[in-house]
This record gives sequence, C-alpha cells and structure tokens, in this order.
Amino acid sequence: MDPLSDVLSLLRPQGQFYAGFDAAGDWSFAFPPHAGIKFTAVMRGSCWGVVEGQQQPIRLNEGDCFLLNSGHGFVLSSDPALPVASGAAILEAAARDGIAVHDGGGEVFLISGRFSFSGSHAAVLFDALPPIVNIPRASAQAEVLRWLLDQWAAELRGRQPGSALMSTHLAHLMLVQVLRLFLDSATELPPGWLLALTDPQISPAIAAIHAEPARRWTLEDLARVAGISRTVFAQRFKALVGSTAMDYLARWRMLMAADRLRSGNENVAAIAFSLGYESESSFSAAFKRIMACSPTQYRRQAATPAAAGMPR
Repeated sequence: MDPLSDVLSLLRPQGQFYAGFDAAGDWSFAFPPHAGIKFTAVMRGSCWGVVEGQQQPIRLNEGDCFLLNSGHGFVLSSDPALPVASGAAILEAAARDGIAVHDGGGEVFLISGRFSFSGSHAAVLFDALPPIVNIPRASAQAEVLRWLLDQWAAELRGRQPGSALMSTHLAHLMLVQVLRLFLDSATELPPGWLLALTDPQISPAIAAIHAEPARRWTLEDLARVAGISRTVFAQRFKALVGSTAMDYLARWRMLMAADRLRSGNENVAAIAFSLGYESESSFSAAFKRIMACSPTQYRRQAATPAAAGMPR
C-alpha cells in the first residue's frame, strides 16, 4: 500500500452519525468540539461558518462541502454579526428526528455526517489537518463528497444487510477524497507526514519506509531514494515532517506494532523480529520510549487506549 492508505488502515474510520439541518430566517448556533471527523455539505442556500478561535468567517455556498477536524468548536449562522445561541437543541432534534428544523426551514439545508476512529492513533490524522477544510462546489471533490454523503444517508437510514460495512467504506472514501484535495493543493497543510507526501523528493523516501519498515534504513539509503544529498535530505525531511527521518521510521514501526498488539495474538518477540529488531528487549525499549509504556502494558490497556500520534 501507499503511505496514505497505510495510515488510514490503522485508524479504521466508522460512520457514527448522519443528520440534516433545515433553516430559515436569522439564526446563529454554536456547536461544541466533537470527537472524530465531521463532513458537511450545503445542499441549498448559503450560510457562514466560524471555527472556534479563528476570527475570519467562511462563506459556505450551495454545493460547497467542508471537513471539520476533531476537537474544534464551530458556529454556523445566516449572518456572522448575529448573537450566537447554543446549538444543543439543534443537535438533540437532529439525533432524534434525523433533520433539525429552524423557523420552518426552506431557505438553507445542510447534510452532515460524523465518524469516529476505532484505531488508537487518530492523532496521526488530526495533527496533519487544519481545523477546517473548505471544499468549493467547483471542485471535483465536492461533487464526489455530496454523492458519498447521500449514499451514507441511505445506508444509515435504510439499515439494509451490510450497511455497517458500507458506512465504513464510505467514510474511508470521503477521507481519501479530502486528503487527495490537500495533496493536490498543499497550501494550508501544517508540517507533518501529509505535507511531506506532496514533496517530489521526500515522498518517495516516506513510501520506501512504509513499504519496508523492517529494513535497516540509513540516512544515506533514504537520501539515495530521494535523489538528493544526505545533508539536503536530512534538512528537508525535518522541515517538512517536523522530525528526523530516523525518528519517523521508529515511530511508524511502533504504530504498526501497537496496532498488531491491540488487534492480534502475536507474541512480542514475533512482532519485534518482523519489524527489524534483533531482540525482543531492544524492541521493548524502543516501544516504551515512544509509546510511554511496555508492549505488554499496551496490550493490557488496549480496551481503553490513549491516542498516540506520529511526529507533526
């Protein structure tokens, strides 16, 4: 698999909630920070959105879509100058009825889907994304996202056989579409592995690490893959990813190990050798240094894991 597919396969996004909001008149509602990723599409009319902590409102027109990153409060309004009210009643109505209606509706209609991650390393994705990703109607990704949201709505409401699996795959598809948009533009990405995938020299090195995590990579080997000098590679890698190449390699190995500890019955020694470590003790020491607990402790705590991220 490619690096993007590798990361998403660890996170296992799962469809959790789908709802609509039908509004008219003057309105402004604040919604609290949420866990997971939320996608919203403006199906009719237009409105404004403001991310908590950011001053500049975003105009959202009919056909636009946006992704809201985890942990960020958000205000939706017909006019950003209006006083803000709590959106708790809107969320309750949406959860109860599927569609929340304000002032009779008919002017603005939004559909929104939220999904969580069953993998324990969601910070890998959250840290690589800005608080909000706006996807204008004119982009091909917006059209695909609107179609995917409609399909998701049908699956969540119809509850046909296989709907849980379909919802999960649709969540994956929505994430991939947005991340592809970012990889094409790369103007708003913070430093991290996702930004590095846009670089024609560093991206092949990251792909090589993901393809052969057990290999005894050296800085010279990776610089050769990138086609640049060792010094230039080291500087460019750290500037884009936020960590050294060797630190990235070590953390990626540990995230793979953590996923296998959490979801399988392999013994620690087998995992250690498969990831290129010569002994269980050296692997355990590296795991504890990066994950802040031993492999055995991690496996015991897997029922309530703490998110662990890669270098930003």
